[in-house]
Amino acid sequence: MAAPKPKPVGNELAADLRSLVPAGTRCEFAPGQVIFSAGDLGDGCYLVVSGRVQISAIVGAGESRVLASIGPGDFFGEMAVVDDAPRSATATAEVATRTLFVRREKLLQLLERQPRLALRIIREFSTRMRNLNRKYLDEIMQAERLAMVGRFATTIVHDFKGPLAIIGLATDLACARGTRLAQRRQMRTMVAKQSERMKTMLQELIDYTRPGGQRPKLRPMPFATYLHSLTEEVSPELAQRGVTLVVETPPPTVPVRIEPQRLSRLFYNLLTNAADEMQDGGKITLRFKRTGGELQIEVEDDGDGIPPEFAESLFKPFATHGKPHGTGLGLTICRRIAEDHGGRIWATSTPGRGATFAFTLPLAHDRS
Repeated sequence: MAAPKPKPVGNELAADLRSLVPAGTRCEFAPGQVIFSAGDLGDGCYLVVSGRVQISAIVGAGESRVLASIGPGDFFGEMAVVDDAPRSATATAEVATRTLFVRREKLLQLLERQPRLALRIIREFSTRMRNLNRKYLDEIMQAERLAMVGRFATTIVHDFKGPLAIIGLATDLACARGTRLAQRRQMRTMVAKQSERMKTMLQELIDYTRPGGQRPKLRPMPFATYLHSLTEEVSPELAQRGVTLVVETPPPTVPVRIEPQRLSRLFYNLLTNAADEMQDGGKITLRFKRTGGELQIEVEDDGDGIPPEFAESLFKPFATHGKPHGTGLGLTICRRIAEDHGGRIWATSTPGRGATFAFTLPLAHDRS
């Protein structure tokens, strides 16, 4: 995106600025030479005599963006005169450039003696700041959009590793010499389930970007039947990572209204997050209990727990802890799935003693 080129200051102000010449110091800069950098001492402002100066600032993840291009008759570095603070941007000569540098003290003395000049410069400052702020916000939004695309791509890669590993293993076993027909059918079913799981993951990401998307299609199902199928599917994957899944209390046979694929996404996120916290293996415990008209499910791990400073942002988008390739989007999606099912989700933890994630599902007969 090309930097905006401000219109030269008005004729009256340009004429007034000529009064700065006796008080200023002439400076010359080669193409590409930095005139001042962000953070430098703001000790005065510059008037461009000839050439062009580029104003840039850091936005987003440490990326420099051009905010303006200043030509002859315009000035820059004026904020240092206003607030006596360090430079907030970097100025670089685009081409061979000549400027007039006026120290802060000299300029303030001139403005005290010439109120008309002070008023016009203040008006120009205001216009300039509005334009730069608008450009800065545009660049910030563009940088954030690009960063979000990167986060979504990272999320997809991270979440697809598990299903792809299972598909690879099932394919190898199905193609191995001596594999029976029944085993091949079992492997084919496994591949189909993991393919459907990845499809659901992608749909969740799409749904996240479209908050007003389609509501889940809930249907009554015995919870015990659903959970038995889920644990059969996920236990081998966890075992490969040295994690044991323990069902501490029998899943109740009560009916709940769910969309199985979406609810499985919630379980997978919680279980894989727990496994990520136990790099050397460990145990994940599932518990269930009825409380009033709902079923409460608890997922407990014996990892290091949730740091207190991270607890408040746990379910916020892109909040992550301890995962170089994680974004925290998984827990945000968990919350959305729980709420779409008419339930809620929360977490408790004691640092060093593991974490427990709990969520609720309304019982089917308590919903109209």
